Formats: sequence, C-alpha cells, structure tokens
Amino acid sequence: MKRLKIGAVGGYRGAHLAKNFMLLNCDVVAFCDFRPDRLEMGKNYLNADVALYDDFDKFLEHDMDAVILGNYFHEHTALAIKCFERGLHVFSECISNGTMAEGVELLRAHEKSNSIYFLAENYPQMVFNLEMQKVCKSGTLGRILYAEGEYNHPSPGGVVSTLKALSYFPEHWRNHLPRTYYVTHSLGPLMRATGATPKRVSAYCVAEPEIRDIPSARCVIDRTAVITTQNDDGSVFNFTGCTTYGAHHNAYRICGTEGQIENVRGMGDKVLLRYNEWSKPEGMDEVNFYDAVYSEEDKKLTSVSGHGGADVITARMFIDCIREGRQPEHPFDIHSAVAMSSVAILGHRSMLNGNIPYDIPDFHNEDERKKYENDRETPFYGTDGSKPTIPNGSDPDYKPTETQMKLYRELVMEEK
Repeated sequence: MKRLKIGAVGGYRGAHLAKNFMLLNCDVVAFCDFRPDRLEMGKNYLNADVALYDDFDKFLEHDMDAVILGNYFHEHTALAIKCFERGLHVFSECISNGTMAEGVELLRAHEKSNSIYFLAENYPQMVFNLEMQKVCKSGTLGRILYAEGEYNHPSPGGVVSTLKALSYFPEHWRNHLPRTYYVTHSLGPLMRATGATPKRVSAYCVAEPEIRDIPSARCVIDRTAVITTQNDDGSVFNFTGCTTYGAHHNAYRICGTEGQIENVRGMGDKVLLRYNEWSKPEGMDEVNFYDAVYSEEDKKLTSVSGHGGADVITARMFIDCIREGRQPEHPFDIHSAVAMSSVAILGHRSMLNGNIPYDIPDFHNEDERKKYENDRETPFYGTDGSKPTIPNGSDPDYKPTETQMKLYRELVMEEK
C-alpha cells in the first residue's frame, strides 16, 4: 500500500499532530511556519528529514497527499481553500472558520473540489468518550434528551515557558480568545455520541480579573462561558468553551429516557453508567462503575500519543477516509465543523447581546449562506495586520495591568 505523504503547518501543534502520522506509517515530507524559530522547533520535534518552508504557497508545491493545519486557531479557512484548489486533503484543528463569512467560503470551495476535509477534533476519541459513544449506540439509554460537556483547563498562570510556547506576543489569538470560541473539545464529544447537531444557541459568561503581578498579555476578563443549544433532534446540550475554574477536568454526561452515562471528574478514565431499577437492561446493575479501556490492538499505539491516545486515533480516522475515498462521519465532516464554529461565533454574540438566542444556520442551504457571506466580525487580530471588530469578552475595556505587561515583555518577549 502506498505510503501517504503528509505536510504540516504550525511549528508547535502542527508538528505534534504530524508525529502521529509518522506512528501510522505515513511520511511527513514538508513543514511550514512563517516564524523561523517555529520551523526549527517543529523540525527538532519530528526528528525527521523534512523540507522546510516559510511561504505557504511554495509549501503547497511540494509533492504530498494531505496537509495538517495546525496554524493559528482562527486562520485555517484561507489555507484550507488553497489546499482544496490543489486537490489536497485537509486535517484541520480545531474550529474550521474564524468568521461566519469564512464558513460560507469554506463550504463553497469544498463543493468544487475532490478533497477530503476532516475536522481534527480529538476529544471524542478519548477512551471514556469512546465508551460513552458505544453505550449510546447500544440504545440502552433510550432517547437522548440532555447532555453536558466541560473542557476545564485551569493553569497556574504566569509560567514563562508556557507563555513562550503558546502565547508569545500581545496580539496572539490566545490573548484575545473569547470563552465561547474554543468549543469543539466540549461540544464535539456530545455530537459524536448522540448524533445531534445544534440549531440554536445562547451563552452566559462569568468575569474574574487576573490581579496577580505575573507576566500576562491576556485581554479577556471572562473565566468561563456556559453555552446552551437546542439541537436538531429536540435534545438540549449544556457545555462550556475553554474554561478555567476549580480543578482540571474534561467531563461529559449524557442522559436518556432510560438511563445515563458520565465520566467521573477526578477519577481518570472511570465511567458511571446508571439505570433505574425498572429500566436496567438484562445483565446490568442499576449502578455500573468501571474503567473505560482501549482495545488491546490500540493500547500500545495510544500509549505513545497525545491527549490520552486520542491524537493518533483521530489521525487514523483521517487516513482511513483517504484510503477509502470518503468524507468523514459526523461530527468530523465539513458541515459539522462549520456548525461547531457557528456555535462558537454566535454563542459569543449571544453573550455580548444580552444572552439572546441565535439560530445556527443550515449551510447546506444557499439562502442561509447568503445571509452570512459578508459577515466578517472577529474578536481576533490577524497575521495580516487586521484588527478585531468586536469585543473579546464581557468587559471590552479590560486589559492586563502595567506590571503584568511589563513582566510579559521582559520575560516572554525578552525585551529590555
């Protein structure tokens, strides 16, 4: 079988994703980043003979089958479209489009191509989420009515090595990230397990300023966004974006008419599957508490991959799509990707506009696309020098303190 040739964009996350393709017997042949230090970082991490490019258009001329987009979070669309135009397959992390107009452009371009598009959302492949998917698919929970998801990622703050790796200049997207935007890690597992797609969204944020004298350029006061969606199957989801409260956890709960399943916060890969006495399936207890485990076949592979093994399984799913000549299943397909991005974008607008609900457009419908084809509102700076057009949080005037910025410039940016 022909070995696939993979190119990767993004010296940090792009390189980490590419490593998984090497584990799966693909050849990583080219690497692209506009920052020389990031190119060197990626090459050293891969420890492989790869061609290096600081120009994306020249990178695309390299002989390859697929491209990993691990560049800045909100800037995948234009690169994906260029890949489509060259017939290259796309593995894109995480949201597919940073604006509503980009979602329209992405879909229109994809429909003119033969490229496979895969949203590289890895959390559904975490072992406890795979177990929850299996139980939902069994039907023993009955009709799914309600589900919860939390991606909670607190950090000590001010860690210079982390800031240098992840948010290394003041206009970096992480310093301006609204709390609804980084949504696929909480929403993706719910969509995968239930098969539902959000159709209406509203959101609330909770503000808490950073008052410590630590290096920081973060301009978002909010610590969490709580997002609610009504879905196409009548169910309701309640979930967060990227949240920083309490103790670190990734937590999910799915409730049906006959039972419920959840992974247990702070308990590793343990899941809790519960039924009522009158609805428990034959051979099951009312309360079933056990470890979710990868298959014997996958244990060795996942033990050397990121995010608890989920990264390599996600890469394998993409490879299978290429080998079989098919688009991925929900929620990794391009329409699901744009729907999740729309939840992120319109959820933020809900928060900015009194928590009013917004309908998630059906972008299969060209009339729905036309409503948003010129909607380029963004809370982010662009690498092209463009500036934000809307606030990034509930307090548009919030900024780091003078001391925080002074420490950031001295320790992170190493300015004297």
